[in-house]
Amino acid sequence: MIDYMQFCTVARGAEVLGEVWTPLVVRELLCGSCRFNDIHRGVPRMSATLLSQRLRKLEAIGVLERRRADKTWEYHLTAAGEELRPIVVALGHWGARWIGSRLRREQLDAGFLMWDIRRFALVDEFPASRRTVVHFRFRDGPAAERLWWLVVQDRTADLCRDDPGHDLTVIVESTVRALTEVWTGDSDPADEIRGGELVVQGAGRAGQLLWRWLGRSMFAPTRMAVRG
Repeated sequence: MIDYMQFCTVARGAEVLGEVWTPLVVRELLCGSCRFNDIHRGVPRMSATLLSQRLRKLEAIGVLERRRADKTWEYHLTAAGEELRPIVVALGHWGARWIGSRLRREQLDAGFLMWDIRRFALVDEFPASRRTVVHFRFRDGPAAERLWWLVVQDRTADLCRDDPGHDLTVIVESTVRALTEVWTGDSDPADEIRGGELVVQGAGRAGQLLWRWLGRSMFAPTRMAVRG
């Protein structure tokens, strides 16, 4: 536990948000995850034990509250937790503006990338009259994270690791880095396609419809503006 031993409220606030993983746990709650497994999917390299500890601490200081839902628990931000939204969002935009991706190989994470795409997919842009299935294939992803299916139907997006058995609408074959950099705004789909790092079958020429459906990361516009 961080303890700066100062009365300054900057110090006391940093004691809460400055702990390892805590800002990312708050990010997941702000993005709408409320069940333990969903929160954990957003921080897959954090141990379940540590996540439980962080959730208990955030509950103890009034940032979130735990509610019973059927046979499980849900975690919901309080008014104090919601006030962290502009802080966390500003941190993300600051990182996009001044740090960018500059990702090392060990920072690439196909699972988190797909989870982020699933929750920010622009479901209202997908065809309303039929099911849309986007099959992602990562050439260089870990064996357990190489194949994904994004299924959008009735304005709801589901992410599957196992083949759901539906007809495919679009097939996306990519390296983890190429799709990550497109998603974060560090690269353009056309550039990755020309470089052979990304292949899209379906969804119009060069997958134009796909990018309209998926959009980009919430911080991508800032990164794209920096790139010019």
